[in-house]
Amino acid sequence: MSIDKKILYKAKFCIGEVVKHRFFDFRGVIFDVDPEFDNTEEWWDSIPAEIRPRKNQPFYHLFAVQEGMQYTAYVSEQNLVGDDSLIPIEHASVEDFFDGVSEGLYKQRHILFN
Repeated sequence: MSIDKKILYKAKFCIGEVVKHRFFDFRGVIFDVDPEFDNTEEWWDSIPAEIRPRKNQPFYHLFAVQEGMQYTAYVSEQNLVGDDSLIPIEHASVEDFFDGVSEGLYKQRHILFN
């Protein structure tokens, strides 16, 4: 019998929380969380080995902004820090997923499916 040595971590950040990258100059609001790495090996291999994060940690999907640019980012927990600046995230997709901000936390929009 083999023992699964995979360790699942509890996510430090939550959906709707504003975060910034620990090393790169961008910030964003979290709209989804993967309990561990769930992207392509090609994406993984494109990260320089010296800064490549561990796979066995939460990874966050962000609506990110940087110097007027808007994009989505996929970032490991070890590379994120909280952002308590209260500066709004100016991203076109924010209104599709969130319904305003309360005490610095974006409120997730409730979507009903038929």
